Amino acid sequence: MDDKLAGMEHSEAHYFNSYNHHGIHEEMLKDEVRTKSYRDAIYQNRHLFKDKVVLDVGCGTSILSMFAVKAGAKHVIGVDMSSIIEKAREIVEVNGMSDKITLLQGKMEEVQLPFPKVDIIISEWMGYFLLYESMLDTVLYARDKYLVPNGLIFPDKATLFLAGIEDGEYKEEKIGFWDNVYGFDYTPLKQTALTEPLVDTVELKAVVTDPTPILTLDLYTVQPSDLAFSSTFALNVRREDFVHALIAWFDIDFTACHKPIRFSTGPHSKYTHWKQTVFYIQDVLTVEAGDKITGLLENKPNSKNKRDLDIKISYEFEPADPTRKAGGSYEYKM
Repeated sequence: MDDKLAGMEHSEAHYFNSYNHHGIHEEMLKDEVRTKSYRDAIYQNRHLFKDKVVLDVGCGTSILSMFAVKAGAKHVIGVDMSSIIEKAREIVEVNGMSDKITLLQGKMEEVQLPFPKVDIIISEWMGYFLLYESMLDTVLYARDKYLVPNGLIFPDKATLFLAGIEDGEYKEEKIGFWDNVYGFDYTPLKQTALTEPLVDTVELKAVVTDPTPILTLDLYTVQPSDLAFSSTFALNVRREDFVHALIAWFDIDFTACHKPIRFSTGPHSKYTHWKQTVFYIQDVLTVEAGDKITGLLENKPNSKNKRDLDIKISYEFEPADPTRKAGGSYEYKM
């Protein structure tokens, strides 16, 4: 384990340690939707970056820092807790940018920046279900302490969506498996399996309802307390089918750009490493066009590990034919 992680509580050390490894950075860099969106937001807005001091929160391999230098930034400070920053320093050096980029290893809340204030904050902070293991709290700390009045944040808006899907084959494989395990009844583990959301790619044809937004974050105004939230939802059914699960994804916006840039992690969009988050429900809903699924989604950080999430979904099925009514309440842990 990295010496800087010694003495840190286990869950936090595990989180930062996971970013020491080459593979996770390779996956993120190869995610073209993610990386090209950031590149375009920066390169297409050189007038915003020219001669500015930029802070890259959770800089990783420093790709965003180097984009900012290419766009004309006066200086970029990259901060990351994991030891990947040692490789980032080598990468910055071989690309001839060591005089323009200062890389600091440590927690954002503890490092000493070489500038008292910054003009722009850039960060790729999003996790699965937008908030799982996310570093948004850290970005907000940096915003409140270092960003100049009317400074810019890239990206600055995030929207979380919910929809219903048909996924009987995989649900049977994941949940039904416990009914007969080599001839034994393993149903005590069935409920446990239901409480664990699945991060996977969902095909657009599986989506049975219209999507609905359940959370919108404005990074200029959002507070850490807002990240524990509850949201009502209403999903309008598009066609006759079954609903086995609800899925969530998020869209990200760079609204400060001359030409606004957005990318989505939804099933209608090109693949991203975030995929979608699938919440299986115990019921199988038989639905028809015009039916509705309404409910409440509650989310809060886990009390023992703030990077994990406790999610509760309560729903009511509102069919055009009231004899087909069903509902339930399910708690999930990410």
